[in-house]
Amino acid sequence: MPGKQVGMSDACYPDSLIGNIPNIYCYAANNPSEATVGKRRSYANTISYLTPPAENVGLYKGLKQLSELISSYQSLKDTGRGPQIVSSIISTAKQLILTRMFPLPEERMELPPNERDLIVGKVYAKIMEIESRLLPCGLHVIGEPPSAIEAVATLVNIASLDCPEDEIYSLPNILAQTVGRNIEDVYRGSDKGILADVELLRQITEASRGAITAFVERTTNSKGQVVDVTNKLSTMLGFGLSEPWVQHLSKTKFIRADREKLRTLFTFLGECLKLIVADNELGSLKLALEGSYVEPDPGGDPIHNLKVLPTGKSIHALDPQTMPTIAAMKSAKIVVDRLLERQKVDNGGKYPETIALVLRGTDNIKTNGESLAQVLWMIGVRSVADTFGRVNRVEPVSLEELGRPRIDVVVNCSGVFRDLFINQTNLLDRAVKMVAELDEPEEMNYVRKHAQEQAQELGVSLREATTRVFSNASGSYSSNVNLAVENASWTDEKQLQDMYLSRKSFAFDSDAPGAGMREQRKTFELALATADATFQNLDSSEISLTDVSHYFDSDPTKLVQGLRKDERAPSSYIADTTTANAQVRTLSETVRLDARTKLLNPKWYEGMMKSGYEGVREIEKRLTKTVVWSAKSGQVVNWVYEEANATFIEDEAMRKRLMDTNPNSFRKLVQTCLEASGRG
Repeated sequence: MPGKQVGMSDACYPDSLIGNIPNIYCYAANNPSEATVGKRRSYANTISYLTPPAENVGLYKGLKQLSELISSYQSLKDTGRGPQIVSSIISTAKQLILTRMFPLPEERMELPPNERDLIVGKVYAKIMEIESRLLPCGLHVIGEPPSAIEAVATLVNIASLDCPEDEIYSLPNILAQTVGRNIEDVYRGSDKGILADVELLRQITEASRGAITAFVERTTNSKGQVVDVTNKLSTMLGFGLSEPWVQHLSKTKFIRADREKLRTLFTFLGECLKLIVADNELGSLKLALEGSYVEPDPGGDPIHNLKVLPTGKSIHALDPQTMPTIAAMKSAKIVVDRLLERQKVDNGGKYPETIALVLRGTDNIKTNGESLAQVLWMIGVRSVADTFGRVNRVEPVSLEELGRPRIDVVVNCSGVFRDLFINQTNLLDRAVKMVAELDEPEEMNYVRKHAQEQAQELGVSLREATTRVFSNASGSYSSNVNLAVENASWTDEKQLQDMYLSRKSFAFDSDAPGAGMREQRKTFELALATADATFQNLDSSEISLTDVSHYFDSDPTKLVQGLRKDERAPSSYIADTTTANAQVRTLSETVRLDARTKLLNPKWYEGMMKSGYEGVREIEKRLTKTVVWSAKSGQVVNWVYEEANATFIEDEAMRKRLMDTNPNSFRKLVQTCLEASGRG
């Protein structure tokens, strides 16, 4: 709308339209960035509500059968039946299209025992990955706090993270130490498909869930509600074997787990449980309607930031000058190192010279700047805070400490990030230009290498050629690719690419403060043309690639392919930091995992069906966004649509349920399947 984005006057449309109307806006607690826009532009009192209850995905259909085969192999692998079971595992995995994740041999091929273990371990790791993902079940109803059982999954995730500042060890870490292992080593071994580590991780995961469930059940009344946690916790602590978590672990191989560390952890989890099930939402809404004061609190991911709880508060973001925090830099290093290692494996041992990536407001607020810190670590710099904790400068990390070349970056900021984090945008632009001016060999500093090439081609200075931070023009948001694809109003890929370039090629320049965003399309195209990989982050179990349109709207994968001189498609990666064991997967792997755990999972779609009309709309929206990923990246395999058609359209009973519940969304779902078929 015409007018300013912040600091409204009576000449600005938002100010004129809202007038004196009270604006009470219920907003998801994990989306403080857009809630802040609501405050700025319409004076909204944004009252937070809890995200939907989540539980582990579990296994279904062929995945469950595959899990049973693996269990059989573990108990019979040293008998004559081992090779036969492995053959069945390979055959079932191929039927389930798991072969795209890693190559599998022919079913009847003779394999030595160690190779059989490695194959089973890799399949097992993928099964565990699917089973352990968190799945939002249905929709949250304001004023209905989660039951005790619904709170277990959230507590399991909180318990999986160390809190070194409070000397609280994660539950998986405590259990791994019991058997003489470090949990990070177990994670790495499981990721590589080492069968013993995959099995140990499964045992640790199950023991963690069981111990926390036993604890929660002790605080639950006959109606499944958590009551009087403080008093019940005091009766549990310090009584050795009567502590419910100790009772559960005594039946496992982790019977000798450190009791003091467990007691400290479960005291902390008791406080978390009280916050999770607190019922403040309707009370705060009532206060707002009365014109009374609603207490403020930060928004974000409750698993990483307990200050978000309890919900029913007037949510705000954070002090942007504190980003990225030391913890965010530490987490970012792990993700970037895994990303570069994965790219080396996929690219013949070569580091990527340039990575094109996206920065979003919500992600950085929830993680205190992890995505921003990832960009800094790619180019080999670290943030430096002043005595007040404000991050206002960076310093280069030596090549000796870095142990690799400095990776060039092309950063596209969302409109919300641009609006909320102007200081961090300035910091990032200064950091890239500083790295380009370092006197280092080109083969160890790809930022400098590309900046010199582009300066010569464009006939500009080195600093101007090092422009790497882009977004929309001031006051503009998104590339609008999402709208074009969702409404089927596009004809070819070039149309989508031109739309992206025309809207997202406005550059930030720290050398011209206050000048606003200036269009630099040629510089943007030249920078993107050097990209070997594209990269985005997933930091929340509630929102994934097919939940919202922001991810594909910002994805430049096909655009980069069109700009590269060799027309080679860049590798496309997604970092999943929703668990303690951060993963870097390809875009194709992530979309497939999303389809298995949500769209095609009976636990997910039946949970949605319980929400009636809106639930059917959510099913249709997820399928539509999957089609968009096909159009935007070409990395969705056909079996996803074949299975969706069989599940929602060919099944007569399901078809009738969808049609009776929400005929409009069902018709759109059918149209989406036809469009996917028509576009191939």
